[in-house]
Amino acid sequence: MKKFLLTAIAALFVAGAVSAQERGRWALGPQVGIYTNTGADGAVFGFGAVSRYAISDHWRVQPALTFLCKKDCSVDISGDMQYLFRVARFWSLYPQAGLSFNDLGDWSLGVDLGVGTDFIITKRWDISAGFKWMIQTRNNSKNPMIVNIGATYKF
Repeated sequence: MKKFLLTAIAALFVAGAVSAQERGRWALGPQVGIYTNTGADGAVFGFGAVSRYAISDHWRVQPALTFLCKKDCSVDISGDMQYLFRVARFWSLYPQAGLSFNDLGDWSLGVDLGVGTDFIITKRWDISAGFKWMIQTRNNSKNPMIVNIGATYKF
């Protein structure tokens, strides 16, 4: 299991490093979140990294790796697809759907459904906020709701 986690972490950061070759199509940055409805642990704080790849002007893929701060070390690996609605020149809204793999209770695969928003701060920096519901496939697993904020640097 440790080898799998290290491989996933390395893949996320390699994707971010390689992405610098295509200017304007990749973004990478930190993200923090609060996982609610997680069971006996109550709300769980998480921090990690997010990478974004713009497939077109409206579609993008967002892989993310989040370390969860609960009594035991925990991790959430997710990949979401987002469709951007440009509300203004500096502001976008998006629905998202994807998959996640985590060990909030025991290892479980989940389906992510949510919404979010991005604000362009400078030519290279965005601030984002989102809400996502993680539907777990493992029996007796809670389905957490996640509120997260982050910033991304665009390459």
